Amino acid sequence: MLGITGSIAAYKACLIIRGLVKKGAEVQVVITPAGKEFITPITLSALTSKPVISEFFSGRDGTWNSHVDLGLWADAMLIAPATASTIGKMAHGVADNMLITTYLSAKSPVFIAPAMDLDMFAHPSTQANLQILRSYGNHIIEPAEGELASHLVGKGRMEEPDRIISELELFFARKEGDLSGKRILITTGPTYEKMDPVRFIGNYSSGKMGFALADECTLRGAEVVLVSGPVERTTRYPVYQRISVESAREMYEAAVAWYPQCDAAILAAAVADYTPEVVAEEKIKRERTGEMTLRLMPTQDIAAELGRMKSCGENRLLVGFALETHNAREHAQEKLQRKNLDFIVMNSLQDQGAGFRCDTNKVTIIDKEQVTAYPLKSKEEVAVDIINELSKRL
Repeated sequence: MLGITGSIAAYKACLIIRGLVKKGAEVQVVITPAGKEFITPITLSALTSKPVISEFFSGRDGTWNSHVDLGLWADAMLIAPATASTIGKMAHGVADNMLITTYLSAKSPVFIAPAMDLDMFAHPSTQANLQILRSYGNHIIEPAEGELASHLVGKGRMEEPDRIISELELFFARKEGDLSGKRILITTGPTYEKMDPVRFIGNYSSGKMGFALADECTLRGAEVVLVSGPVERTTRYPVYQRISVESAREMYEAAVAWYPQCDAAILAAAVADYTPEVVAEEKIKRERTGEMTLRLMPTQDIAAELGRMKSCGENRLLVGFALETHNAREHAQEKLQRKNLDFIVMNSLQDQGAGFRCDTNKVTIIDKEQVTAYPLKSKEEVAVDIINELSKRL
């Protein structure tokens, strides 16, 4: 059920409908009289293949539109855009139009996407009404502050259609997905090992593969604990917990702390194998040092430690990654055994379109019994293959 109210953002309802229909949803529109001033019912009906409902009675033949039946029919009710007026009426039960009466009769989850200017949104009465709606169990969808191009301009504007659809998709995935009730630890991105206050040893990892894995797990119902190195990326869907780290030591500590609280761990991060033995307190000056010798020491091995914990009674699945430049399968199989992994995802820098910074990847999944090679795919598609393998074992 899509409720549309009298906001300039009403035109975005067309994008919401189109996106929901593409996902396989059946959409019924209920629009307020003010909403029809911004978008025509003919347009909405063409997109939904259903008559648009606005009044209690049909103007043509007097047919009664039952708000009770509508409220029982829907698996979810979304009101987007939701004006300050409609939000106030919903909060206080002012049932003076078809949309509000349908809302009051709805038995399904209700999602609300506010749309108004900053002053109206910030007004204490609007904030109080939103708080009332939250207390009733409604889901308020609005842009996160960190995602706004401008905090002042963005607050109050309706969230973008694709993110609204993602919220609905995620809600149903968590109820019905094959990973529902599971918690998955995922490490991703590079680590930066400091040499001095301005320099570090790092690698080219973008974190794309790990973030794709996080989205796929979340979409299938899992709670994701995402331990990310220093990358400027966000997941499409909100994760249960995101922990931002910089160094291999920080990632090690986070992974060891969270692993016993999870059902599985996927170690997709490109963790530095070595770190400087001494970190200079001040910027190292070339003029002072001339030639320089940098002494390195090994970092703590996250996969080996989690594998040790697993062998000592932590009955958790453990998945590793192996990025190789030569003898790839031999090295990956050796790593699988040595670190007590359930399976390992191998890829090679020799394969064009695979590895760091690419939007695609070409992987081979290896366990103790078989080797399964996959063709070059987008990292989102690769994530599906990997999580399918994980799901079979959980």
